Amino acid sequence: MPKIKYTKHVPSLLDGLSLEDLIDSLSDFFLQSGFEHGFGDPGSMGDMSALRRAIMERLAEMGRIPPELLEQWLDDPSQGDAAGMDQMLDELIQRMTEEGWLRTRGQRGPSGPEPGEGHTDENVGSVKFEITDKSVDFLGFRALRHLLGSLGKSSFGRHETADLSTGVEAFEASRTYEFGDTLNLDISATLVGALAREGLGVPINLEAGDLQVRQADYESSCATVVMLDLSHSMILYGEDRFTPAKRVALALAHLIRTQYPGDSLRLVLFHDSAEEIPVKQLARVTVGPYHTNTREGLRLARRILMSEKKDMRQIIMITDGKPSAMTLEDGRIYKNSFGLDPAILEETFREVQTCRRSNILINTFMLANDPYLIEFVRKVTEIARGKAYFTTTENLGEYLLMDYLRKKVETVH
Repeated sequence: MPKIKYTKHVPSLLDGLSLEDLIDSLSDFFLQSGFEHGFGDPGSMGDMSALRRAIMERLAEMGRIPPELLEQWLDDPSQGDAAGMDQMLDELIQRMTEEGWLRTRGQRGPSGPEPGEGHTDENVGSVKFEITDKSVDFLGFRALRHLLGSLGKSSFGRHETADLSTGVEAFEASRTYEFGDTLNLDISATLVGALAREGLGVPINLEAGDLQVRQADYESSCATVVMLDLSHSMILYGEDRFTPAKRVALALAHLIRTQYPGDSLRLVLFHDSAEEIPVKQLARVTVGPYHTNTREGLRLARRILMSEKKDMRQIIMITDGKPSAMTLEDGRIYKNSFGLDPAILEETFREVQTCRRSNILINTFMLANDPYLIEFVRKVTEIARGKAYFTTTENLGEYLLMDYLRKKVETVH
Protein backbone atom coordinates (compact mmCIF):
# COMPACT_ATOMS: atom_id res chain seq x y z
CA MET A 1 0.00 0.00 0.00
CA PRO A 2 1.54 3.32 -1.04
CA LYS A 3 2.46 5.74 1.69
CA ILE A 4 1.60 9.41 1.52
CA LYS A 5 3.82 11.85 3.34
CA TYR A 6 2.29 15.13 4.39
CA THR A 7 4.36 18.24 4.97
CA LYS A 8 3.39 21.57 6.36
CA HIS A 9 2.73 24.23 3.71
CA VAL A 10 5.09 27.15 4.04
CA PRO A 11 3.49 30.30 2.64
CA SER A 12 5.53 32.17 0.03
CA LEU A 13 5.55 35.88 -0.60
CA LEU A 14 4.86 35.06 -4.23
CA ASP A 15 1.78 32.89 -3.71
CA GLY A 16 -0.86 33.95 -6.22
CA LEU A 17 1.49 36.35 -8.01
CA SER A 18 0.42 37.00 -11.60
CA LEU A 19 3.39 37.10 -13.94
CA GLU A 20 1.35 39.19 -16.33
CA ASP A 21 0.88 41.87 -13.68
CA LEU A 22 4.59 41.72 -12.87
CA ILE A 23 5.61 42.02 -16.54
CA ASP A 24 3.23 44.97 -16.91
CA SER A 25 4.70 46.70 -13.86
CA LEU A 26 8.19 46.16 -15.32
CA SER A 27 7.27 47.74 -18.66
CA ASP A 28 9.27 50.94 -18.03
CA PHE A 29 12.31 48.83 -17.17
CA PHE A 30 11.95 46.58 -20.23
CA LEU A 31 11.29 49.52 -22.57
CA GLN A 32 14.01 51.73 -21.12
CA SER A 33 15.31 54.31 -23.55
CA GLY A 34 18.75 55.00 -22.16
CA PHE A 35 17.48 57.71 -19.82
CA GLU A 36 18.89 55.95 -16.77
CA HIS A 37 22.18 54.83 -18.26
CA GLY A 38 23.31 57.65 -20.52
CA PHE A 39 22.57 56.77 -24.13
CA GLY A 40 21.52 53.27 -23.17
CA ASP A 41 24.72 51.29 -22.71
CA PRO A 42 23.88 48.05 -24.59
CA GLY A 43 25.20 45.99 -21.70
CA SER A 44 22.80 47.59 -19.22
CA MET A 45 19.78 46.51 -21.26
CA GLY A 46 20.33 42.86 -20.35
CA ASP A 47 21.95 43.26 -16.96
CA MET A 48 20.69 40.56 -14.63
CA SER A 49 21.54 42.53 -11.48
CA ALA A 50 19.44 45.44 -12.75
CA LEU A 51 16.57 43.05 -13.47
CA ARG A 52 16.69 41.56 -9.97
CA ARG A 53 16.66 45.01 -8.41
CA ALA A 54 13.77 46.12 -10.63
CA ILE A 55 11.76 43.03 -9.67
CA MET A 56 12.33 43.66 -5.96
CA GLU A 57 11.23 47.28 -6.33
CA ARG A 58 8.09 46.28 -8.22
CA LEU A 59 7.23 43.59 -5.66
CA ALA A 60 7.45 46.25 -2.95
CA GLU A 61 5.20 48.57 -4.99
CA MET A 62 2.70 45.73 -5.45
CA GLY A 63 2.66 45.08 -1.69
CA ARG A 64 4.23 41.63 -2.06
CA ILE A 65 7.17 42.45 0.20
CA PRO A 66 7.43 45.08 2.94
CA PRO A 67 9.39 48.24 2.02
CA GLU A 68 11.75 47.66 4.95
CA LEU A 69 12.63 44.23 3.53
CA LEU A 70 13.54 45.86 0.22
CA GLU A 71 15.76 48.36 2.01
CA GLN A 72 17.44 45.57 3.96
CA TRP A 73 18.03 43.55 0.77
CA LEU A 74 19.53 46.57 -0.98
CA ASP A 75 21.79 47.25 2.01
CA ASP A 76 22.96 43.69 2.75
CA PRO A 77 21.11 40.78 1.09
CA SER A 78 22.90 38.18 3.23
CA GLN A 79 21.54 39.33 6.58
CA GLY A 80 18.27 38.83 8.46
CA ASP A 81 14.99 38.37 6.64
CA ALA A 82 16.61 39.39 3.34
CA ALA A 83 18.77 36.27 3.26
CA GLY A 84 16.15 34.23 1.42
CA MET A 85 15.30 36.86 -1.16
CA ASP A 86 17.92 35.80 -3.67
CA GLN A 87 16.58 32.27 -3.82
CA MET A 88 13.09 33.67 -4.29
CA LEU A 89 14.34 35.87 -7.14
CA ASP A 90 16.08 32.91 -8.77
CA GLU A 91 12.87 30.91 -8.66
CA LEU A 92 10.84 33.81 -10.02
CA ILE A 93 13.21 34.48 -12.91
CA GLN A 94 13.28 30.76 -13.68
CA ARG A 95 9.50 30.76 -13.79
CA MET A 96 9.47 33.78 -16.11
CA THR A 97 11.94 31.99 -18.37
CA GLU A 98 10.02 28.70 -18.43
CA GLU A 99 6.78 30.48 -19.31
CA GLY A 100 8.43 32.28 -22.22
CA TRP A 101 8.64 35.84 -20.93
CA LEU A 102 12.44 36.00 -20.78
CA ARG A 103 15.46 34.44 -22.44
CA THR A 104 18.77 34.14 -20.62
CA ARG A 105 22.20 33.58 -22.08
CA GLY A 106 25.62 33.04 -20.55
CA GLN A 107 26.21 31.43 -17.20
CA ARG A 108 26.98 32.20 -13.59
CA GLY A 109 30.46 32.33 -12.21
CA PRO A 110 32.28 29.01 -11.72
CA SER A 111 31.12 28.38 -8.19
CA GLY A 112 27.97 30.47 -7.82
CA PRO A 113 26.99 31.99 -4.47
CA GLU A 114 27.74 30.06 -1.35
CA PRO A 115 24.88 29.41 1.06
CA GLY A 116 24.15 32.60 2.95
CA GLU A 117 26.52 34.58 0.74
CA GLY A 118 23.77 36.52 -1.00
CA HIS A 119 23.62 37.93 -4.47
CA THR A 120 26.50 39.93 -5.93
CA ASP A 121 27.44 41.00 -9.42
CA GLU A 122 30.23 38.40 -9.35
CA ASN A 123 27.70 35.64 -8.60
CA VAL A 124 25.66 36.55 -11.65
CA GLY A 125 28.77 36.20 -13.81
CA SER A 126 28.08 36.67 -17.52
CA VAL A 127 24.36 35.92 -17.36
CA LYS A 128 22.30 38.29 -19.50
CA PHE A 129 18.61 38.38 -20.28
CA GLU A 130 16.34 39.68 -23.02
CA ILE A 131 12.58 39.85 -23.29
CA THR A 132 10.91 37.56 -25.81
CA ASP A 133 8.47 38.34 -28.62
CA LYS A 134 5.75 37.12 -26.26
CA SER A 135 6.65 39.87 -23.79
CA VAL A 136 6.84 42.53 -26.50
CA ASP A 137 3.40 41.57 -27.80
CA PHE A 138 1.99 41.52 -24.27
CA LEU A 139 3.43 44.95 -23.49
CA GLY A 140 1.74 46.27 -26.64
CA PHE A 141 -1.56 44.74 -25.55
CA ARG A 142 -1.33 46.22 -22.05
CA ALA A 143 -0.31 49.63 -23.39
CA LEU A 144 -3.31 49.61 -25.72
CA ARG A 145 -5.64 48.60 -22.90
CA HIS A 146 -4.32 51.39 -20.68
CA LEU A 147 -4.81 53.92 -23.48
CA LEU A 148 -8.36 52.79 -24.14
CA GLY A 149 -9.00 52.93 -20.41
CA SER A 150 -7.93 56.56 -20.39
CA LEU A 151 -10.42 57.15 -23.21
CA GLY A 152 -13.23 55.55 -21.24
CA LYS A 153 -12.93 52.04 -22.67
CA SER A 154 -12.05 48.93 -20.73
CA SER A 155 -11.54 46.70 -23.77
CA PHE A 156 -11.32 47.01 -27.50
CA GLY A 157 -12.81 45.63 -30.66
CA ARG A 158 -14.21 46.70 -34.01
CA HIS A 159 -17.67 47.28 -32.58
CA GLU A 160 -16.30 49.68 -29.96
CA THR A 161 -14.12 51.93 -32.07
CA ALA A 162 -17.07 53.81 -33.56
CA ASP A 163 -17.92 55.15 -30.11
CA LEU A 164 -14.54 56.85 -29.95
CA SER A 165 -15.34 59.09 -32.92
CA THR A 166 -17.45 61.39 -30.75
CA GLY A 167 -14.37 62.69 -28.99
CA VAL A 168 -12.23 63.05 -32.08
CA GLU A 169 -13.42 66.54 -32.98
CA ALA A 170 -11.56 67.99 -30.00
CA PHE A 171 -8.32 66.72 -31.48
CA GLU A 172 -8.82 67.89 -35.08
CA ALA A 173 -6.19 70.27 -36.46
CA SER A 174 -5.65 71.76 -39.88
CA ARG A 175 -7.23 69.17 -42.13
CA THR A 176 -9.57 66.17 -42.12
CA TYR A 177 -8.86 63.44 -44.60
CA GLU A 178 -11.83 63.05 -46.93
CA PHE A 179 -12.70 59.79 -48.60
CA GLY A 180 -14.88 61.58 -51.16
CA ASP A 181 -18.57 61.40 -51.97
CA THR A 182 -19.68 58.12 -53.51
CA LEU A 183 -23.19 57.02 -54.46
CA ASN A 184 -23.66 53.38 -53.49
CA LEU A 185 -26.75 52.57 -55.57
CA ASP A 186 -28.57 49.37 -54.66
CA ILE A 187 -29.43 48.38 -58.24
CA SER A 188 -31.56 45.32 -57.39
CA ALA A 189 -33.77 47.18 -54.90
CA THR A 190 -34.09 50.14 -57.29
CA LEU A 191 -35.24 47.94 -60.18
CA VAL A 192 -37.66 45.99 -58.01
CA GLY A 193 -39.24 49.24 -56.82
CA ALA A 194 -39.62 50.56 -60.37
CA LEU A 195 -41.14 47.31 -61.67
CA ALA A 196 -43.58 47.16 -58.76
CA ARG A 197 -44.78 50.65 -59.64
CA GLU A 198 -44.93 50.41 -63.45
CA GLY A 199 -45.07 46.69 -64.14
CA LEU A 200 -42.89 44.65 -66.46
CA GLY A 201 -41.93 46.59 -69.56
CA VAL A 202 -39.12 48.14 -71.55
CA PRO A 203 -37.78 50.75 -71.10
CA ILE A 204 -37.94 50.92 -67.32
CA ASN A 205 -38.82 54.42 -66.18
CA LEU A 206 -36.94 55.35 -63.04
CA GLU A 207 -38.17 58.11 -60.79
CA ALA A 208 -36.48 59.68 -57.78
CA GLY A 209 -38.62 57.65 -55.41
CA ASP A 210 -37.38 54.42 -56.95
CA LEU A 211 -33.73 55.02 -56.11
CA GLN A 212 -32.48 52.91 -53.25
CA VAL A 213 -29.10 53.82 -51.76
CA ARG A 214 -27.11 51.26 -49.83
CA GLN A 215 -25.31 52.84 -46.85
CA ALA A 216 -22.26 51.13 -45.48
CA ASP A 217 -19.40 51.81 -43.16
CA TYR A 218 -16.32 52.16 -45.28
CA GLU A 219 -13.20 50.88 -43.64
CA SER A 220 -10.19 51.97 -45.65
CA SER A 221 -6.98 50.03 -45.80
CA CYS A 222 -4.14 52.16 -44.50
CA ALA A 223 -0.37 51.84 -44.73
CA THR A 224 1.32 53.62 -41.82
CA VAL A 225 4.96 54.35 -41.10
CA VAL A 226 5.71 55.51 -37.56
CA MET A 227 8.83 57.69 -37.49
CA LEU A 228 10.49 57.76 -34.06
CA ASP A 229 13.09 60.39 -33.19
CA LEU A 230 16.16 58.72 -31.71
CA SER A 231 18.13 61.92 -31.10
CA HIS A 232 19.79 62.94 -27.84
CA SER A 233 17.07 65.44 -26.95
CA MET A 234 14.55 62.63 -26.40
CA ILE A 235 16.14 61.94 -22.99
CA LEU A 236 17.42 65.41 -22.15
CA TYR A 237 16.07 68.07 -19.80
CA GLY A 238 15.21 65.62 -17.02
CA GLU A 239 12.48 63.85 -18.97
CA ASP A 240 12.35 60.51 -20.76
CA ARG A 241 10.31 61.09 -23.92
CA PHE A 242 11.37 58.00 -25.82
CA THR A 243 9.96 55.29 -23.55
CA PRO A 244 6.38 56.66 -23.86
CA ALA A 245 6.88 56.91 -27.63
CA LYS A 246 7.95 53.25 -27.77
CA ARG A 247 4.96 52.22 -25.68
CA VAL A 248 2.54 54.07 -27.98
CA ALA A 249 4.10 52.49 -31.08
CA LEU A 250 3.74 49.02 -29.56
CA ALA A 251 0.10 49.75 -28.67
CA LEU A 252 -0.64 50.90 -32.23
CA ALA A 253 1.08 47.81 -33.64
CA HIS A 254 -1.07 45.56 -31.44
CA LEU A 255 -4.25 47.41 -32.43
CA ILE A 256 -3.51 47.06 -36.14
CA ARG A 257 -2.48 43.42 -35.94
CA THR A 258 -5.53 42.32 -33.95
CA GLN A 259 -8.27 44.67 -35.14
CA TYR A 260 -7.29 45.92 -38.61
CA PRO A 261 -5.33 43.13 -40.31
CA GLY A 262 -5.86 44.84 -43.68
CA ASP A 263 -3.67 47.73 -42.51
CA SER A 264 0.10 47.70 -42.24
CA LEU A 265 2.52 49.31 -39.82
CA ARG A 266 6.24 49.85 -40.38
CA LEU A 267 8.75 51.54 -38.07
CA VAL A 268 11.49 53.97 -39.04
CA LEU A 269 14.06 55.34 -36.59
CA PHE A 270 15.64 58.63 -37.56
CA HIS A 271 18.73 60.20 -36.00
CA ASP A 272 22.00 61.01 -37.81
CA SER A 273 20.55 58.84 -40.60
CA ALA A 274 17.49 56.57 -40.68
CA GLU A 275 16.69 52.87 -40.80
CA GLU A 276 13.68 50.58 -40.66
CA ILE A 277 13.38 48.02 -37.85
CA PRO A 278 10.83 45.26 -37.17
CA VAL A 279 8.22 46.04 -34.52
CA LYS A 280 9.54 43.16 -32.40
CA GLN A 281 12.90 44.90 -32.01
CA LEU A 282 11.50 48.22 -30.83
CA ALA A 283 11.59 47.33 -27.12
CA ARG A 284 15.37 46.93 -27.30
CA VAL A 285 16.09 50.27 -29.01
CA THR A 286 17.75 53.06 -27.02
CA VAL A 287 18.45 56.72 -27.68
CA GLY A 288 21.98 57.70 -28.70
CA PRO A 289 24.14 60.83 -28.98
CA TYR A 290 22.53 61.67 -32.29
CA HIS A 291 21.30 64.66 -34.28
CA THR A 292 17.91 64.78 -36.04
CA ASN A 293 17.90 63.87 -39.73
CA THR A 294 14.19 64.43 -40.36
CA ARG A 295 14.64 64.58 -44.12
CA GLU A 296 16.26 61.12 -44.30
CA GLY A 297 13.51 59.66 -42.11
CA LEU A 298 10.80 61.09 -44.37
CA ARG A 299 12.62 59.87 -47.48
CA LEU A 300 12.88 56.30 -46.17
CA ALA A 301 9.26 56.35 -44.98
CA ARG A 302 8.10 57.54 -48.41
CA ARG A 303 9.96 54.73 -50.17
CA ILE A 304 8.43 52.17 -47.83
CA LEU A 305 4.91 53.51 -48.31
CA MET A 306 5.18 53.64 -52.10
CA SER A 307 5.69 49.86 -52.04
CA GLU A 308 2.39 49.39 -50.16
CA LYS A 309 -0.83 48.90 -52.14
CA LYS A 310 -3.28 50.53 -49.77
CA ASP A 311 -6.15 53.02 -50.06
CA MET A 312 -4.29 55.49 -47.86
CA ARG A 313 -0.67 56.09 -46.92
CA GLN A 314 0.41 58.10 -43.92
CA ILE A 315 3.46 59.00 -41.86
CA ILE A 316 3.16 59.46 -38.11
CA MET A 317 6.20 61.42 -36.99
CA ILE A 318 6.96 61.53 -33.25
CA THR A 319 9.72 63.98 -32.42
CA ASP A 320 10.79 66.67 -29.99
CA GLY A 321 13.42 68.53 -31.94
CA LYS A 322 14.32 70.54 -34.95
CA PRO A 323 16.01 69.09 -38.06
CA SER A 324 19.72 69.33 -37.37
CA ALA A 325 21.22 66.96 -39.94
CA MET A 326 20.84 65.85 -43.54
CA THR A 327 22.46 63.31 -45.82
CA LEU A 328 24.47 64.82 -48.67
CA GLU A 329 24.59 63.41 -52.18
CA ASP A 330 27.94 61.75 -51.51
CA GLY A 331 26.57 59.99 -48.41
CA ARG A 332 28.23 62.23 -45.84
CA ILE A 333 26.11 63.56 -42.96
CA TYR A 334 25.97 67.33 -42.59
CA LYS A 335 25.14 68.40 -39.01
CA ASN A 336 24.35 71.74 -37.42
CA SER A 337 22.90 71.91 -33.90
CA PHE A 338 22.77 75.70 -33.70
CA GLY A 339 19.41 77.15 -34.61
CA LEU A 340 17.46 76.25 -37.74
CA ASP A 341 19.93 75.75 -40.55
CA PRO A 342 18.38 77.17 -43.78
CA ALA A 343 19.98 74.47 -45.95
CA ILE A 344 18.66 71.64 -43.76
CA LEU A 345 15.21 73.22 -43.59
CA GLU A 346 15.05 73.68 -47.35
CA GLU A 347 15.88 70.03 -48.04
CA THR A 348 13.46 68.85 -45.34
CA PHE A 349 10.59 70.92 -46.75
CA ARG A 350 11.44 69.65 -50.24
CA GLU A 351 11.01 66.07 -49.03
CA VAL A 352 7.70 67.02 -47.39
CA GLN A 353 6.53 68.35 -50.76
CA THR A 354 7.57 65.09 -52.43
CA CYS A 355 5.51 63.17 -49.89
CA ARG A 356 2.50 65.34 -50.64
CA ARG A 357 2.85 64.79 -54.39
CA SER A 358 2.91 61.06 -53.62
CA ASN A 359 -0.41 61.43 -51.72
CA ILE A 360 1.23 60.60 -48.41
CA LEU A 361 -0.28 62.27 -45.37
CA ILE A 362 2.12 63.48 -42.67
CA ASN A 363 0.84 63.89 -39.12
CA THR A 364 3.35 65.31 -36.64
CA PHE A 365 3.27 64.67 -32.90
CA MET A 366 5.63 67.21 -31.36
CA LEU A 367 6.77 66.58 -27.78
CA ALA A 368 8.06 70.14 -27.30
CA ASN A 369 6.56 73.60 -27.73
CA ASP A 370 9.48 75.93 -28.37
CA PRO A 371 8.45 78.81 -30.66
CA TYR A 372 10.85 77.89 -33.46
CA LEU A 373 9.63 74.28 -33.36
CA ILE A 374 6.03 75.44 -33.58
CA GLU A 375 6.92 77.40 -36.71
CA PHE A 376 8.72 74.41 -38.24
CA VAL A 377 5.81 72.04 -37.57
CA ARG A 378 3.33 74.62 -38.84
CA LYS A 379 5.23 74.79 -42.13
CA VAL A 380 5.38 71.00 -42.46
CA THR A 381 1.64 70.79 -41.80
CA GLU A 382 0.90 73.51 -44.32
CA ILE A 383 2.92 71.84 -47.06
CA ALA A 384 1.72 68.30 -46.37
CA ARG A 385 -1.87 69.29 -45.55
CA GLY A 386 -1.67 66.96 -42.61
CA LYS A 387 -2.21 67.57 -38.91
CA ALA A 388 -0.01 68.70 -36.06
CA TYR A 389 -0.40 67.86 -32.39
CA PHE A 390 1.68 69.50 -29.69
CA THR A 391 1.55 66.81 -27.04
CA THR A 392 3.25 65.67 -23.86
CA THR A 393 4.42 62.24 -22.77
CA GLU A 394 1.19 61.96 -20.76
CA ASN A 395 -1.26 62.49 -23.63
CA LEU A 396 0.75 61.38 -26.67
CA GLY A 397 -0.93 57.98 -26.73
CA GLU A 398 -4.46 59.35 -26.48
CA TYR A 399 -3.90 61.85 -29.29
CA LEU A 400 -2.27 59.33 -31.59
CA LEU A 401 -4.85 56.63 -30.97
CA MET A 402 -7.72 59.05 -31.55
CA ASP A 403 -6.14 60.26 -34.77
CA TYR A 404 -5.75 56.71 -36.08
CA LEU A 405 -9.19 55.48 -35.05
CA ARG A 406 -10.88 58.51 -36.61
CA LYS A 407 -9.82 57.25 -40.02
CA LYS A 408 -11.46 53.89 -39.31
CA VAL A 409 -14.95 55.23 -38.56
CA GLU A 410 -15.53 57.37 -41.66
CA THR A 411 -18.88 56.67 -43.34
CA VAL A 412 -19.68 57.25 -46.99
CA HIS A 413 -23.03 57.05 -48.77
